[in-house]
Amino acid sequence: MDYDNILFEVQGNIAILKFNRPKALNTVNPDVFHEMNDAIDRIDKDPSIKVMILTGEGDKAFVAGADIDYMATLSPLQAKEFSRNGQELLFRLGNLPIPVIACVNGFALGGGTEIAMACDFIYASENAKFGQLEINLGLIPGFGGTQRLSRLVGKAWAKEICLTGMMISASEALEMGLVNKVFPQDRLWEETIKTARLMAKKGKVMLKTIKHLIERGYDVDLRSGCYMESEAFGLIASSPDRDEGVRAFLEKREPEFKG
Repeated sequence: MDYDNILFEVQGNIAILKFNRPKALNTVNPDVFHEMNDAIDRIDKDPSIKVMILTGEGDKAFVAGADIDYMATLSPLQAKEFSRNGQELLFRLGNLPIPVIACVNGFALGGGTEIAMACDFIYASENAKFGQLEINLGLIPGFGGTQRLSRLVGKAWAKEICLTGMMISASEALEMGLVNKVFPQDRLWEETIKTARLMAKKGKVMLKTIKHLIERGYDVDLRSGCYMESEAFGLIASSPDRDEGVRAFLEKREPEFKG
């Protein structure tokens, strides 16, 4: 499939998706969703891919929200469908069995914050801006913002952000735990790809299992989560990557994980 709204490529074991509507500050609409779904299909079918990075084309925006011109035309039923389609896409993104990094290079507002939060963690440039600004337009977040934000930064911050429509600086997002790290804009991509390459050197079965355990264990009690971990620990012991990792350590060399 040819893409008009995103750029997609695979570099080694790393998939890179760029939102490519810079003149519209990379705002999203159903066409963007359709192309993202296709890209995720491609990742699902390619066992060599170990890490995914999302970022925005240009130097101003990651995703500056939903396309307001499109939103203004929607009936109530169409608005509900747009919201559900966006939510399902972000569930697909979050459920990928590989690490997904949001490389936020500018505005990540409304739907942009929601897309970033669906990733496993966020790296941001110093000029990045976050926020759920929907209330300023007589709307509410529709792609999971009221739910993911509270889980990441707590209910009090989530309420203040969503109820005021405030914009958050990268340093504020770092302080509240919304983003993992903040870099000067000219170093953001270098640092993001460095982390992606570090993870891409690991065994895919371990990447998948650790992500799964953290995600599933988050919603259960500690004892149940630890039980899940011990079950997975036993299964991992049958992996050729486990044998390679231990052998490489004993032989004082870098492991070569095959997946």
